[in-house]
Amino acid sequence: MANTTLAHTLPEDIDRGVAGATSVLVQRANEIRQQKVNWPSYLQSQMISQEDYDVITGVESGGNVRQTLLHNQRYQVARTLLNLLGHISKDQTIQYILIMVDDTLSEDKSRVEIFKEYARKHRESMWSPFLNLLTRPDSFIINMTARIVAKLACWSRDPMDGSDLTFYLTWLKDQLRTPNNEYIQSVGRCLQMMLRVEEYRTVFYQLDGVVTIVQVLSTGKLNFQIQYQLTFCLWVMTFNNAIAEKMNKYSVIPSLADILSESVKEKVTRIVLAVFRNLIEKPEEPQIARENCIQMVQCKVLKQLEILAQRKFEDEDITADIEFLNEKLQNSIQDLSSFEEYCSEVKSGRMEWSPVHKSEKFWRENSGRLNEKNYELLKILIHLLESSKDNLVLSVACHDIGEYTRHYSRGKRVLEQLGGKQSVMQHLTHQDPSVRYEALLAVQKLMVHNWEYLGKQLEKDAQQSAPRQ
Repeated sequence: MANTTLAHTLPEDIDRGVAGATSVLVQRANEIRQQKVNWPSYLQSQMISQEDYDVITGVESGGNVRQTLLHNQRYQVARTLLNLLGHISKDQTIQYILIMVDDTLSEDKSRVEIFKEYARKHRESMWSPFLNLLTRPDSFIINMTARIVAKLACWSRDPMDGSDLTFYLTWLKDQLRTPNNEYIQSVGRCLQMMLRVEEYRTVFYQLDGVVTIVQVLSTGKLNFQIQYQLTFCLWVMTFNNAIAEKMNKYSVIPSLADILSESVKEKVTRIVLAVFRNLIEKPEEPQIARENCIQMVQCKVLKQLEILAQRKFEDEDITADIEFLNEKLQNSIQDLSSFEEYCSEVKSGRMEWSPVHKSEKFWRENSGRLNEKNYELLKILIHLLESSKDNLVLSVACHDIGEYTRHYSRGKRVLEQLGGKQSVMQHLTHQDPSVRYEALLAVQKLMVHNWEYLGKQLEKDAQQSAPRQ
């Protein structure tokens, strides 16, 4: 995929195209737009001033009237819109005003400057009036406000920063986690727009944005449009080399491998392959790119590439990415050591009875290497014991912890310090007999010293107690 060129030709408006037109926010806005506000009533009851009335009705008129007003009375327009948003309490009216603000910006993105100019003249924050609205209970109000903030942040010559940026990106992140959020597509659109800006990518990463996106993608409850949007967000994040080098820590590859295996939409396939390509091309450290390749192999991406190569795609970039990835992944496994294979399997979280687990030679030579990088692999094994629902993964993890203890002299003490002993013992009463057996074997290895005799005795007992065929 021509990643470098595509990154600069993305649409700047977050709701262009079919997907935008079908979003809940846009559909609801079209309905609200038809429900005109009774501005004369507000004027007669002295809830708004004559000046505000003249300005808001002019903006509402649209066309040449609005254009002339925004050209000749920029200051008054900003003051009226912000004044009404700050003083009117009725949700329906706030909804209507926000739609007018959004329409005004969409017609001409340079109009974001009228709010900045007003804020500067009054020595106020351009962001506060809008960020305050994000705390309102009405779902339409907060999501239309978020859309406006994204446009202000991306189209203004002065970027959003500091606590305002942190607050807004945290809000978007929290909205992704909100159960059954009917506006999640609009949240995704805001993130797609924000993460095109390098400074915003960095802050979002620091706020655990990648972790959040991967967790949401891993729920398996998203339609293809949300899958595309969130994968797109990961893709633009990979254009930051430092972030791309750290992606393999957050289960990005296993999560996207699952999506790739189930995808029936070309746009989803295309963006997943683009992420994979960037995870190989963007890291400046060759070893990280190689580890990413190995993890893709572990997650059965080669098999998916084989299947995809049989299909015909309209987009030539997909074919190019398939060929690129296939070559890189094939090369990565040609000189793959057993320990690298093991590392990749553990980090992928998809453990199975591959040959290394039962190899005496492997554990004799490599058990101490589980201590590397501050016990990284050992901590992952313990985490899998605490979080995985897969009986096969639990069985293999228990076995490996037992083998680590058997072959590394200080293994028992290290495991106790990391909480691994307790994690293994919790599985002694597991409902699956294989998990129970491996947990028992591991606990015994933690408790006694005659490992080889014990292992043979347990295997003998297990065979004797097994039902005869």
